[in-house]
Amino acid sequence: MGLRNQGTLLVVNCSKRITIITFGQKVNQKIILNKIFNMKRLYFALATVIFTLSLNAQNFADLVERSNKSVVTIYVVEKKSSGNGDRFTKTAAEGLGSGVIVGKNSDWVLTAAHVVNQATKIMVELPDGRKISAKTKRISNLADVALIKLDKPATGITPAKIGDSDSVRIGDDVFIIGSPLGLSNSVSKGIIGGKHTEKQLTSDMPMMEFFQTDASINQGNSGGPMFNMNGEVIGIVSSILSFSGGFEGLGFAASSNIAKQILLQQSSVWFGLDALPMTAELCSIFNVPQHGAIMVQSVAEGSPAYFMGMKGGYLEMNVANTKFLAGGDVILSFDKIKLDNMEKIEELRNYLNTLEKYHEYRIKVLRSGEVMELKWKLTE
Repeated sequence: MGLRNQGTLLVVNCSKRITIITFGQKVNQKIILNKIFNMKRLYFALATVIFTLSLNAQNFADLVERSNKSVVTIYVVEKKSSGNGDRFTKTAAEGLGSGVIVGKNSDWVLTAAHVVNQATKIMVELPDGRKISAKTKRISNLADVALIKLDKPATGITPAKIGDSDSVRIGDDVFIIGSPLGLSNSVSKGIIGGKHTEKQLTSDMPMMEFFQTDASINQGNSGGPMFNMNGEVIGIVSSILSFSGGFEGLGFAASSNIAKQILLQQSSVWFGLDALPMTAELCSIFNVPQHGAIMVQSVAEGSPAYFMGMKGGYLEMNVANTKFLAGGDVILSFDKIKLDNMEKIEELRNYLNTLEKYHEYRIKVLRSGEVMELKWKLTE
């Protein structure tokens, strides 16, 4: 017969002993024990989740440590026109970026085009502190990817594995390693927020493809690798979309498959040019004798364009909210391709990917009102 006092008190301790103290009402101990066992299963499940999260965190740290070994910091020196109208005065500017070692001999570095395109000097710092000079070999300014060659192999450094960016899905976890604000080998983590592809005007082939991510990207991250959770490079950090100048949650990385296609499967020779496609209106303003052309903005010292004698601009102008340097060469044609519209400029990009060694190329430019021909022979 049960007592008629009020309530039941359960005491559960860490030694698995259970004490049941009854203050009234007949107790159904089977129900109580089932509840206790359910609580124990809940505690076990929570402990398993906590252990799994801890294990995943440790696995991620190990993954970052392995991936970090192929990531480098890139220091560049550029010489730029001041834009004040003096064609002979140039100022030296230092730049900073990131990159990742690729290739079986560990002597190539994959990075962003805007990091190295105008560089007169490139120095690559390895994770162990060694510094090796490098030269730009292949580039695509449109896709913002470049391949630079180390002057000697990075011995002891395991090259990164390039992944298949076509298999990446929106929502996938990713992480980025680079040198934001000069803090080398820093890591940020996020997800793939979007995938943006732009195809060529004359075909369905993609000419650039970018992943959108919320992983933190800052100045100095450019050119650094974006890894999937298998430690494979699936992107090269390109830019951020910002109103403040700092990271606001929207960053972009060029996809690895586009980088492989442009830099490894095609020639994509580096000329050392920074150029502006000219519209028909702009051609009319500058008395260019055709409806389209390319205005040379700057020429990197030591580049093929530099040795063929091409001239960059030196007077900063603003036309229709577009800032550019005027006074440099205007490219009218490249071999037999007359650059009189955007389709021809795109044709030129594809043509440059078929460059053959030792072929002599002829480039017509408009300089100071006169048309002249420049020649260049590809030797590498």
